[in-house]
Amino acid sequence: MSKDIRTVFIVEDSPLIRDRLAEMLGAIYGVAVVGEAETAPDAISGIRRTNPDFVVLDYQLNGGTAVDVLRAVQPNSAATIFLVLTNHANPQYRRLCLDAGASYFFDKSLEFAKVSGIVAAAAPPQPT
Repeated sequence: MSKDIRTVFIVEDSPLIRDRLAEMLGAIYGVAVVGEAETAPDAISGIRRTNPDFVVLDYQLNGGTAVDVLRAVQPNSAATIFLVLTNHANPQYRRLCLDAGASYFFDKSLEFAKVSGIVAAAAPPQPT
């Protein structure tokens, strides 16, 4: 991928939400979705394989949680920005995720659109 492209890996166990995220983020100029996973093990291997700029990560996954994924990949992915987007937006999960290396923690029902704002802010400017 070109340095002018920001890459995103989506980790979400709901196919409908995963598709919605892929469509929303893929529509941003200069952003490419480079992978998707619905399980914690697939997320870990996919993130390691693609080394994305951003990971959008649901908290509750098949085969684990966002914390499991963060603990497995974040120490070796210092340049990757991890955004947790979850329906489990209570303070204890927020603290666990942030302590494990997440940069952001959003409530899926209230802050869904904030994910695209964070990614779009890092995307290259569209040529005029």
